[in-house]
Amino acid sequence: MISTVVQGEKFKRSVTYDGRSLIINGKRELFFSGSIHYPRMPPEMWWDILKKAKAGGLNVIQTYVFWNIHEPEKGQFNFEGNYNLTKFIKMIGDLGMYATLRVGPFIEAEWNYGGFPFWLREVPNITFRSDNPPFKYHMKKFTKMIIDMMKDAQLYASQGGPIILSQVENEYNTIQLAFRELGTRYVHWAGTMAVRLNTGVPWVMCKQKDAPGPVINTCNGRNCGDTFTGPNKPSKPVLWTENWTARYRVFGDPPSRRSAENLAFSVARFFSKNGTLANYYMYYGGTNYGRLGSSFVTTRYYDEAPIDEYGMLREPKWGHLRDLHSALRLCKKALLSGKPSVENFGPNLEAHIYEQPKTKACVAFLSNNDSRTPATLTFRGSKYYLPQYSISILPDCKTVVYNTRMIVAQHSSRHYQKSKAANKDLRWEMFIEDIPTLNENLIKSASPLEQWSVTKDTTDYLWHTTSISLDGFHLPLRENILPVLRIASLGHMMHGFVNGHYIGSGHGTNIENSFVFQKPIILKPGINHISLLGVTIGLPDSGVYLERRYAGTRTVAIQGLNTGTLDVTYSEWGQKVGLDGEKFQVYTQEGSDRVKWNKTKGLGGPLTWYKTYFDAPEGNDPLAIEVATMSKGMVWVNGKSIGRYWVSFLSPTGKPSQSVYHIPRAFLKPKDNLLAIFEEIGGNIDGVQIVTVNRNTICSYIKESDPPRVNNRKREDSVIQKVFDDARRSATLMCPDNKKILRVEFASYGNPFGACGNYILGNCSAPSSKRIIKQVYHLSSLCT
Repeated sequence: MISTVVQGEKFKRSVTYDGRSLIINGKRELFFSGSIHYPRMPPEMWWDILKKAKAGGLNVIQTYVFWNIHEPEKGQFNFEGNYNLTKFIKMIGDLGMYATLRVGPFIEAEWNYGGFPFWLREVPNITFRSDNPPFKYHMKKFTKMIIDMMKDAQLYASQGGPIILSQVENEYNTIQLAFRELGTRYVHWAGTMAVRLNTGVPWVMCKQKDAPGPVINTCNGRNCGDTFTGPNKPSKPVLWTENWTARYRVFGDPPSRRSAENLAFSVARFFSKNGTLANYYMYYGGTNYGRLGSSFVTTRYYDEAPIDEYGMLREPKWGHLRDLHSALRLCKKALLSGKPSVENFGPNLEAHIYEQPKTKACVAFLSNNDSRTPATLTFRGSKYYLPQYSISILPDCKTVVYNTRMIVAQHSSRHYQKSKAANKDLRWEMFIEDIPTLNENLIKSASPLEQWSVTKDTTDYLWHTTSISLDGFHLPLRENILPVLRIASLGHMMHGFVNGHYIGSGHGTNIENSFVFQKPIILKPGINHISLLGVTIGLPDSGVYLERRYAGTRTVAIQGLNTGTLDVTYSEWGQKVGLDGEKFQVYTQEGSDRVKWNKTKGLGGPLTWYKTYFDAPEGNDPLAIEVATMSKGMVWVNGKSIGRYWVSFLSPTGKPSQSVYHIPRAFLKPKDNLLAIFEEIGGNIDGVQIVTVNRNTICSYIKESDPPRVNNRKREDSVIQKVFDDARRSATLMCPDNKKILRVEFASYGNPFGACGNYILGNCSAPSSKRIIKQVYHLSSLCT
């Protein structure tokens, strides 16, 4: 490995800007950027993911800085393992790419508490993200520490490092009005504070119309080429910090999709209208390990990105965007120094042109903005076919090298396969949590305590327990009439137990955290114990007054007694933080020896811990665990949490939002890997299985109207030329990860239809198609 980030005067870079673009060492550049977050994957995956990003045509990697993992306790810092920010930024430089560092320190990012550490909430008189002295003190202190750390490692471009941009705050405009003048003063203070840290590179604020002084205001959204009103000063360039490649998902959500065609259209549109930096959020999403996802957010994060959660290329999205970047690079000279103009050809048809008359450099973007109807337009004497809602790129104002709707990149389909080695002779054992009662040594109170103020976000779980004494005349006399336990909760979830028996569960949603829990219960004369396990699924990550958000039990009443409704809210209550299994760390080898385990199989009940051992799966494919037969809980492998699962919360499609969970191979040993599961509600442990993941089904679908692949074009003296004489359209396949073709499952020269892995013959197909393709791949020793 040869590092391009070298300490020394000659490798230092100046980074400036004007109204056209960023300027590095006096030269303008087009920037294709992707968000990749270092804590959302183990460090063993960093190099491979970054290499694939570069191969996809990116030259910038964007990441947030995550305050709550770096300073989980006030004054106690952690920059080890997958929290090693300096190592990650250096690796970006080692690959010859630039970096954007989004310091925040508020980041949102569907990350627990938007990146804020919980201890910040307990600072006296604090109000987050406002002109509030306690908040500004701690924000500045952390920001300065990160900047100094980057400077000490020589990681800013002004020192020869890869960082060319930094960001302070994050989408502050969405809450600024709530603080009125305090908000205006705060955002100007934040920008000024950042600039005074003297990084030697520009600062940005996303979605911040009043970004102060030299701070560049940038766009976030799906279509910034049309929605961005532009920088707040003509001396600032047009930058796009978040182009959402799909949408993050919360538990209960249906699948999220954004097509490669739609994404490519948005990027081409942006560059055709003066944009010079576009960032994909996310380019690789990764995994919310442990308890690090925000409220209700799934463990899998932006799996629909160009690189999926397992680190495999999501085709055709990855390849179609790679081809787009290549096409735009052919346009660089005219785009960055040409004179812009627009020609209209009727409703929804237009051309955006950049031209240098003296050098004959010319670029045209021919746009059909109609979402339903294709069109043909005549541009400078030639006819051009434009599919609906598409843009054709002409780097010489003559030759179409790319159309956003015409995909010539290959496709792939993802599959899960049960591992023989990992699932061989699984022997499950279980340990069941005790249900606490008021008699135990608990935190006593006159009513149920607010959950986060007690747990300090050290666990998802808080027990509330009380007891009531009833005489026979309180209870209904008929067996078919039962009292009802009614609980109003601020969220997120609750499991109820009466006299040690499970009575049911209830939960809110991401949109409405609060819910009412109502279940019939069986009571007895004498002392009755009510035990409620309050559950949270991450802290909120957005909105105003985050320091004033609350969760947990609000009111408790028993309805249907002979004497009427009994309100037990203001009785004596006891609270217990967390679970015994968490306290003993039974998900580790050492901790598992602290409790007694019993053999088990099949269906199990609530609050049950399971453990078994498995060997590493065969091969080198990524792996995952399928938990479709369980309900809700968490999974650990060799003591490392791979995140929360919740398969009993079904989406409107009738399916769970996520039932398969990534296990990084970096977490494994060759043999005897400890797998631990905590199940909150109950499930069938025999249905849990380890699977390997592959994209071994690859496809190519080419139409006669598609252009040749853009990598067969080059620019010489403002003229677009063929790299090869035989620049024809071609259906091209390349195997992932140096694999080989095993068989041809489908081939058709005609009018097939369907999707990769599920193609069907149309009513016209050459009978010899499959035979010819088989001959081609038998003659090739490479998977191409």
